[in-house]
Amino acid sequence: MTLSPEPPATDLLEADFYAFQDLLTPAELKKALAVREFMEREVRPIADDYWERAECPVHLFKPYAQLGTIGSGWAETQGEETSAVFRGWVGMETARVDSSFCTFIGVSGGLAMTSIGIGGSAEQRETWLPPMAAGDVIGAFGLTEPLAGSDTAKGLRTTATRTGDTWVLDGAKRWIGNATFADVVVIWAKDTADDQVKGFLVRKGTPGFTATKIERKQSLRIVQNADIVLDGVRVDEADRLQGINSFRDVAKVLRITRDGVSWQALGTMIGAYEAAVAYTKQREQFGNPIASYQLIQDKLATAYGNVTASFAMCVRVAQLQDLGTQKDAHAAMAKAFVTTRMRETVALCREACGGNGITLDHGVARFFADAEAVYTFEGTKDMNQLIVGRAITGHAAFV
Repeated sequence: MTLSPEPPATDLLEADFYAFQDLLTPAELKKALAVREFMEREVRPIADDYWERAECPVHLFKPYAQLGTIGSGWAETQGEETSAVFRGWVGMETARVDSSFCTFIGVSGGLAMTSIGIGGSAEQRETWLPPMAAGDVIGAFGLTEPLAGSDTAKGLRTTATRTGDTWVLDGAKRWIGNATFADVVVIWAKDTADDQVKGFLVRKGTPGFTATKIERKQSLRIVQNADIVLDGVRVDEADRLQGINSFRDVAKVLRITRDGVSWQALGTMIGAYEAAVAYTKQREQFGNPIASYQLIQDKLATAYGNVTASFAMCVRVAQLQDLGTQKDAHAAMAKAFVTTRMRETVALCREACGGNGITLDHGVARFFADAEAVYTFEGTKDMNQLIVGRAITGHAAFV
């Protein structure tokens, strides 16, 4: 696929009220604008139809990857040095058009690649990260289980038993995005020998591995979430993530990807906000555009404030990541705060559009529905609040 000419580097996102875009380098801005242009040209025209049919435009994965933004934080894949602010910005630009598509990309380029980038050996990183960044390999991330969501640190039931140079995996996973078509799935399981969590790369077509699409979802419908069954799945020791020895190592992955969810939530609320502004400017009641009425302006101003505050938090947490001083509570506070503001914002935007706000035709309804999943995954608000609470008080209150 041939990309259209580069967009002008002067384009400013209207929702960026405090001009956080100025923090990007010229090279980063150029790439971010290329992502925006791709999403507007390739994804926006088809997003509603794919969402309504609950299908995933997998064919767009490689063209998106050709923008050169997937895996830009890893030495094995980045063509030039990039900041965490830039990587978050790319997620925001993607979610601003379609939060489902952002999740599809983020599962492979975020969760799966980060697992390999943090936990893989040098050989594993060199084997997997470049083709994943190029869009030749799609990844998935299997942590959540039917009976283990918030308590995965202690409640993981999937087991891994070593016999010689082979591991045998047994158990089940749920809500695993991309799993029905992924080339490789990172599966987290408890070692029966030491009761510690280990990570395994399960390749597509491995006997004993089945993934069944979860039907009847009303949020992130483009994302192909699956129930996974692992029945005596055999994985070579060479496909065990060599740097993962406990759940603490898994938490390192989640700290980074949780930042990404905050940026995704920001993009989701921006998408709803932009659609609501456009609608209220053209919708007339009582002889005037409804954007001219005080009550509508109050909703839009509140939404704008939420966007701006969330922007600031996302940017600062990303900067802390670059500085190497980011802690679990930093990422947890951002995820809890930004997704809560997102939930309020998409509701205000839906309300501003009246009855038309519940249809796909006016741009808000999809963001309104997708926000519920973004609010929940990568740790519920409650769990993230408790991470922050532990940092404040020194006491863990999870149970």
